[in-house]
Amino acid sequence: MLLQTNPGSIVNLEVTDRNKFQYMFIAFATSIQGFSYCRPVINTDATHLKGKYRGVLFTAIFHDANQQIFPLAIGKVKDVFGENPVLVIVSDRHCTISSAVVEAFPRAFHGVCIYHLLKNLKTKFKSKTKELEQHYLQAAKSYNLQEFHVLFYTLCLAVPGAKEYLESVGLDRWTRSHAPCRRYNIMTTNISESFNAVLVKVRELPITTFINEVRLLCQRWFHQRRTKSSGCSSRMSSDVENKLEQRRDRAQTMAVSVLFIRCQLFYAFKIYASNLNLLNIFQKTPYEAYDLCSLYYSREFWHEMYRGVIQPVPHISSWSIPSQISTFDLQPPDVRTVTERHRKRRILSTDL
Repeated sequence: MLLQTNPGSIVNLEVTDRNKFQYMFIAFATSIQGFSYCRPVINTDATHLKGKYRGVLFTAIFHDANQQIFPLAIGKVKDVFGENPVLVIVSDRHCTISSAVVEAFPRAFHGVCIYHLLKNLKTKFKSKTKELEQHYLQAAKSYNLQEFHVLFYTLCLAVPGAKEYLESVGLDRWTRSHAPCRRYNIMTTNISESFNAVLVKVRELPITTFINEVRLLCQRWFHQRRTKSSGCSSRMSSDVENKLEQRRDRAQTMAVSVLFIRCQLFYAFKIYASNLNLLNIFQKTPYEAYDLCSLYYSREFWHEMYRGVIQPVPHISSWSIPSQISTFDLQPPDVRTVTERHRKRRILSTDL
């Protein structure tokens, strides 16, 4: 029924040879149409389902123009948009995600969430936690190689052994300065974690009820954000417009010596972050702040993301079910019987 009420959506159900449920993939047509207006950086994450048959929920999340959650798909992401040479995928270092990225997106750049990697470092170097966190985050977020090398050298002196560990991960995977593709301001998987947190109680429900709750959630989000973007009168989205105002105020007292750093921040984020007066003086350009912003933050892109409407699924009494589906005997998956109480809190990440 989801395909009938929302044409263009993708729904795949995989079963075993004995007709036992294996996994399910869903992408709403509105998400498929809207993701082309998002920055090409995917947050992927997997979390456990808490229902009777357990299982794992794998999600692909984008940031919209207003820095909010834009859910793309649950399941096999490649079925939605295939190959993309500028695609960046950000996740933790779990081996299953890494192998899936290599297989499905061999041309995409796979970056690491800096906070997941920080947790791994804290586990490995427990006696140097304070120094480690401070120097590591500064090095990861630095904008140029010169600044990075100074901060990384300080980190290596403070925490012996960190150099070899971080280089084995790959400097390009966790630093801004070495990344071969633009990650914008997306250095973590926080937005995927937020989406999982929204679904924390829903994950205890049966799979059919769970899917319906996800549909209701996305339907509500699309309506609210379509309404908000339609009423936006500025050239950029609401969140970016607020950032522009804040940075204009700070730019009034900005010294010439920080111009280079601010220009690099603009290049990384594609949000105006430099002193416009200094740019006019040194480059003699008549650009406005908005001309320096990426279209991914514009009001037009924000509205286009949510132009589509997710239609509700009617009551089961009105369904028109094809005979090949109504006669199909789908069996529940094989699960190990667990006698203890289901875990409610997440398992902390370990050194992977």
